[in-house]
Amino acid sequence: MRLLVSLARFAGNGFVLWVLLGAAAGFAFPAWFKPLAPGVGPLLGVVMFGMGLTLTAADFAALRRRPLDVLLGTVGHFVIMPGLAWLLLRLFVLPDQLAAGVLIVGCCPSGTASNVMTYLARGDVALSMAIAALSTLLAPLLTPLLLWLLGHQWLHVDARALMLSILMVVITPVLLGALCRRLLQRRIEPWLEALPLLSVATIVLIVAVVVAGSRAHLLEAGLAALGVVALHNGLGLLLGYGFGRLCGMPLPKRKALALEVGMQNSGLGATLALAHFSPLAAVPSAIFSVWHNLTGPLAATLFRRMKPDSPSS
Repeated sequence: MRLLVSLARFAGNGFVLWVLLGAAAGFAFPAWFKPLAPGVGPLLGVVMFGMGLTLTAADFAALRRRPLDVLLGTVGHFVIMPGLAWLLLRLFVLPDQLAAGVLIVGCCPSGTASNVMTYLARGDVALSMAIAALSTLLAPLLTPLLLWLLGHQWLHVDARALMLSILMVVITPVLLGALCRRLLQRRIEPWLEALPLLSVATIVLIVAVVVAGSRAHLLEAGLAALGVVALHNGLGLLLGYGFGRLCGMPLPKRKALALEVGMQNSGLGATLALAHFSPLAAVPSAIFSVWHNLTGPLAATLFRRMKPDSPSS
């Protein structure tokens, strides 16, 4: 067990490097990973099951104690990121399926690594986890609805099929994980410290598979997509922080809000794009998977240095 825990810490500390290596492997050796494309949904389910295993009643305490903060953070997420995606697509002309992919990732819930980044940033982790949990639980309703409202120009949206997909690959595994935690608490708790090893390995494999499947399109349209994704993520982090400040939140809450808004569940975006649209529509999610795992730690490092009484905070 000590070895597994040590490996889990090693994997967590080098998360950015492993994601980059996974993306490089998928790009360099697509034939190794392409056959695994049908498994992207189940792999994301593994990650979400792990998220469910970590959830306890205490994680929802912020929702009970501070419902307004959690609601504001969740509303901010589902307004800022889809709105930014729509605005960027108005400013930059992209092929329809690529534009659809930008909008898909913009309408997804918070990213799976945002809680860790909030912890590293010395932000309000309880608030971060509550926003992530609530945005994930609302995704089956809000993600298809937002795609339908904002994306009719670029894609045909089957809201019912999207809702079922999100329920299968996100909500069901999270609820099963939370149920296992509740029923088998004593047996599971000793393994929780080793859980990041499985989560990191699975996320890296998802990145490799998605990059491998999108390789040809990345070569063709990757630069344009990278520019839009970089703007989307960077502006999301900035506007998330600014929205927290506008709402009068103290610095730790603003840090949490910035990371919950700016980091997306790009694995879900890739899964939805591959299942319901096209490989080209998965390209923005593939890029976002790598990009926000670079900017997330960078933002966390910058936030960590900020002092509550600093004029810049």
